[in-house]
Amino acid sequence: MTDRLMSKAATMEIPIHGNGDSRRLPEDDGLEQDLQQVMVSGPNLNETSIVSGGYGGTAEGIIPTSSIQGPSLHQPHPNPALTGEEATRGIAVEKFDVVKKWGINTYKCTKQLLSERFGRGSRTVDLELETQIELLRDTKRKYECVLGLARALTGHFYSLVQTQHALADAFSDLSQKSPELQEEFGYNAETQKLLCKNGETLLGAVNFFVSSINTLVNKTMEDTLMTVKHYETARLEYDAYRTDLEELNLGPRDASTLCRLDAAQANFQAHRLKYEKLRGDVAVKLKFLEENKVKVMHKQLLLFHNAISAYFAGNQQQLEQSLKQFSVKLKSPGADKPSWLEEQ
Repeated sequence: MTDRLMSKAATMEIPIHGNGDSRRLPEDDGLEQDLQQVMVSGPNLNETSIVSGGYGGTAEGIIPTSSIQGPSLHQPHPNPALTGEEATRGIAVEKFDVVKKWGINTYKCTKQLLSERFGRGSRTVDLELETQIELLRDTKRKYECVLGLARALTGHFYSLVQTQHALADAFSDLSQKSPELQEEFGYNAETQKLLCKNGETLLGAVNFFVSSINTLVNKTMEDTLMTVKHYETARLEYDAYRTDLEELNLGPRDASTLCRLDAAQANFQAHRLKYEKLRGDVAVKLKFLEENKVKVMHKQLLLFHNAISAYFAGNQQQLEQSLKQFSVKLKSPGADKPSWLEEQ
C-alpha cells in the first residue's frame, strides 16, 4: 500500500490558476483519507505485532510478539559505559557551574571597582585598619632599603677581607725573600692577618643581621600583606554584593524579583561574614607583627652596633663577646662546600 501511496503522490498534478490558488481534486481527498488511516491503524510501539499479509488483510496472519520467547527479549542490564558517561557529564556540569559563578563574581567586582575609581560607587572603609595597613606598607619599603644597603655593605666588606687576606700572603712571601726587610714585611703580614680574622668575625655578625632582616621583611611582613590582600578582595566582593542588593531593593517587587532578592540577600550575608572574618585576622596579624618587629629589631640593632664598634676600635675580645652574646655561630671557610666523599 505504501508503494501505491508514493506513486499517487509522485504522479499527482496540482493545477495553478492565474490568481495563484490551487484547486482541490478528488484524488487529494483520497490521499488524505489514506494517510489518516495509516496513522490511525499504525502499529503500537508498545505492543508490536508481525503482519504476514498485506494492508487490510485478515487477522489470521497476525502473530503477537508476546508469544515469541528468546534470550534477546530479556530485560537488558545497565551498561557500565553509560554510567561512566553520566559521571563525566556530572563533572562537566559542576565545572560549568564553577566557571559561571566565577564569571558572575568577577563581573560584579569589576563593576564595583570601576565605580569606586570613577567616584560613582561607595566603599566600606575602616579608617583605623586602613591607616595601620598603609603604615605597614611604608615600613616594609623602608626595611627593604635597609636590607639592600646591608647586603651592599656585606659585599664590599667581603671584598675588603679577601684583599687583606691576599695582602697578608704577599707580605709573608716577601718577608722570606727579602732578608733586609724581613721584619717589616713580617709585622705587616701579621697585622693584615689579624684584620682579616676580625673582618671575618664582623662578616658573621653582619650576615646574621641581614638574614634576620630578610626573614622579617620577606616572610613575616609578606605573610601579613598577603592576608591584607585577601581582606581587600573580600571587601570589594562585599561592597559589590551590597550594591547589587541595594539596587534590587529599589526595583519593582514581583515573583521573579523576590526570588532574585532572596538569592542576593544570601550572597550578601555570606560575603559580609567573610569580610568581617578577614578584617579580624588582619587586625590580629598586624598586632603580632608589630610586637615581633620590635623584639627582632631591638636584638639585631644592638648586635650590629656592638660588632661595628668593636671592629673599628680594634677590640677583638669585645667583638667575639658580642657574637657569643647573641648566639651567632661563625662558619669556617669552606664549611658549605661538601666533602669529596659526599660529592661521590
